[in-house]
Amino acid sequence: MNDPLLTSETAADGAHTPAARVAVLVADDQRLVREGIASLLDIQEGIRVVGQAVNGQEAVEQALALRPDVILMDVRMPVLDGIAATAQIHRQLPGCQVIMLTTFDDEEYIVKSLRAGAVGYLLKDIPASQLAAAVQLAHRGIYQLEPSVAGKLVGLLADGADARPAAAAPLPVESDLTERELEVLRLIGTGATNREIADRLVVSEGTVKNHVSSILGRLGLRDRTQAALYAHQHGLT
Repeated sequence: MNDPLLTSETAADGAHTPAARVAVLVADDQRLVREGIASLLDIQEGIRVVGQAVNGQEAVEQALALRPDVILMDVRMPVLDGIAATAQIHRQLPGCQVIMLTTFDDEEYIVKSLRAGAVGYLLKDIPASQLAAAVQLAHRGIYQLEPSVAGKLVGLLADGADARPAAAAPLPVESDLTERELEVLRLIGTGATNREIADRLVVSEGTVKNHVSSILGRLGLRDRTQAALYAHQHGLT
């Protein structure tokens, strides 16, 4: 995972002011884990932890009160689990991005989390620097998946499982993809390989690779897995 690019904003008088830090809420029912994550993140550049929650219900309440940019949400918690809490937050605060941070890479949890509106699914053994980078990318709306989780999800998509969130948004106009790039993105969403896409569109495999690179660049995505998720998220498959 690449380190986040932390930039500065230029004030009207030409002076440079530090970029605003990403406000994070940590929700986990295990105190040591929750406080440890909060402490590690709070010393990362560009991030400030604004609150902690001990269960899903408290996470919803804290989110509405604190309006964080990103929430790190455990999956299994008492009172209200993380998936149900994510769904509520996604409905009430659509601008708040949720990353599931858990010890479980269960396929059912992965799919339900994405359907609820989470933009990431990471495991708790992730290094602090990578977690900070994931927070920065989530703030920009970019999906973050643990490699093992991504592999499971791609397998599900290839098997025809529906991993789309319940309310898929239309493809943003600003993405400015060409019609051919949209075709390629749709096929990536079905789990098709470059060779299969080339055969389907009657073009060379090299041409498909160029289209894939262009798609990733224009949408700010890291790899094909994120592209497949993007296609499902935006109702292209």
